[in-house]
Amino acid sequence: MSKPLDRFFAPKPARKRKRRTKLPLARSSVRLRALLITVAVVFSLAAGRAVQVQAIDASNVAEEAADQMTVSHVLPAFRGTITDRSGEVLAQTQDTVKILADAKMIRTNGRGDAPMTDSDQVFAATAPARIAAVLVQYLGGTSEDYLPKLTATGRGESYQKIAEKVPAATFREIQAALSEQKLIGLSSESQPTRVYPNGSLAANVIGAVNSSSVGASGLEYALNSQLAGKDGKEAYETSPNGRIPLGDNALVEPQNGRDVQLTLDSGLQWQVDQILGDRVRKSNSERAMAIVVNIKTGEVLALSQYPTFDPNNAGAADQDDVPARAVTDPYTPGSVQKVLTLSALIDMGVTTATDVVTVPSKIKSGDQYITDAEGHGSIKLYTRGVLAKSSNIGTILLARKADKAALRQYYASFGLGAKTGIGLPGESVGTLPGADMAGFTRDGLAFGGSAVGVTMVQEAAAVAAIANGGVYNPLRLIKSVTAADGTTKEPTTAEPHRVVSAETSATMMSMMETMAQQSTSHTFDVTGYRVGAKTGTSNEYVAACKCFKGLTTSAISVAPVEDPQVLVYVVASNPTRGSFGGSVAGPAVQDIMSLALARYGVPQSTGKVPHLPVSPEKLK
Repeated sequence: MSKPLDRFFAPKPARKRKRRTKLPLARSSVRLRALLITVAVVFSLAAGRAVQVQAIDASNVAEEAADQMTVSHVLPAFRGTITDRSGEVLAQTQDTVKILADAKMIRTNGRGDAPMTDSDQVFAATAPARIAAVLVQYLGGTSEDYLPKLTATGRGESYQKIAEKVPAATFREIQAALSEQKLIGLSSESQPTRVYPNGSLAANVIGAVNSSSVGASGLEYALNSQLAGKDGKEAYETSPNGRIPLGDNALVEPQNGRDVQLTLDSGLQWQVDQILGDRVRKSNSERAMAIVVNIKTGEVLALSQYPTFDPNNAGAADQDDVPARAVTDPYTPGSVQKVLTLSALIDMGVTTATDVVTVPSKIKSGDQYITDAEGHGSIKLYTRGVLAKSSNIGTILLARKADKAALRQYYASFGLGAKTGIGLPGESVGTLPGADMAGFTRDGLAFGGSAVGVTMVQEAAAVAAIANGGVYNPLRLIKSVTAADGTTKEPTTAEPHRVVSAETSATMMSMMETMAQQSTSHTFDVTGYRVGAKTGTSNEYVAACKCFKGLTTSAISVAPVEDPQVLVYVVASNPTRGSFGGSVAGPAVQDIMSLALARYGVPQSTGKVPHLPVSPEKLK
């Protein structure tokens, strides 16, 4: 019988052990070896990479890290200033900036990816609205205009363009206002803006820049390499909290462009612009252009055209109004050409001012007959009268006495058939027939018909040479160029050259004065001054239709005759009220000449004004 406690002391029955399967020693050894090799390879690779990073490629890795922390900006050069002859600014560059917003920095109160405290989160929640309020205060608009960019998320959130061409001073005020409220997240990039303080004044001469601030027309285009300068560059290290004060910093200063001073007189230019526009409206012309030249120096004091454009908004301009037509558009000069022809013939000894020319009612030239503007029978004119009465027939008869090659050489010496080198882009050489020209071509060339094409600057320079004692001065538009270091240079121009003798010059001035006196309406009179003039009227030849279409009217004037100082030339196209140079362009020439003589204090003429006959017989 068992006792109650026996179960606690009785020996336990032996448990049946499970038989464990032993792995073969060879297989166990292989696995262990493979494990050890794997661990060794991993550690070797890690060690090798560490050696590569710390020793072999240390500089490369450091550079990559630095690149990820480096920010670089182009520092735009300031474009050179363009001024008139007195230093008045015609084109300048303003210090303006592009304002950018970093939405991530704004919503994290500058913490970026770092943890934010509760107070940070409360402050950051109000930041966009407060920044928007500051922008409204200084830039205008409403908060709704800015909030979408200040609260942007996702791609591009760190580069939100808020505004462009903001004055740098205004951005500094914005930054000060934000700093006072401990707001961050706005930055700026330099974005200089080209401005033209006088709007359309001399716009076709000055030109304009495109959206990239590169010269697109006028002198802005022709002198772009000198005006543009050379951009600089700045690179510095940054962190999520902004620029690292003691980080690496590289700076290449920009080289600002050169300043250009023109020969233009902005005050006179403005007056010429007004007079020309008024003349276009009164004559209902399609367009017109005017030039004022200092005869003694060849300096262009005013060069105007109407219609024109505002370079401050060049993108909205009619592209036909942008180029300077005075250099780009050749036209048939009409009877102004007779000044050149008769100067050459007198200088060659072919005729004199008082030679008598029998002028028939018409003359055959090639397959056509040429007549004068006013019909007449056979009349007698002095050579002086041929100019004063603007006789096409008389001019042809005199020109036929000259050798064609010799006559053509005079025209070339006057500058026809070649660029003047005035410096404006797109200058045309016009049309000048060769020395072997046909007889009818010589006829047309002599009286300013379709055989010849000139630009306004060519014709103005030629007549100015005749008035300047017979010496041709290349027209000058650029007075000087000043480099960033203050060094000033005058541009190189061609040397003056004589085209006719001083005696021929004096004779032609007298003949032009006689022509001015023939105006019964006193179109060219300027109180106190002796004035010489010539008018021109011509039909335009249009190659597309091989026909004459359109009308060009012109008038040119020099004063004072005894010592010519100023030349004024106006050309108007396709007027519908008036059809002759005297009635269409003449009044503008008179007004401009009166202003110019008074403006420059040119001494008035003294002595008796001669009134010389135009014919040996009384003309009806």
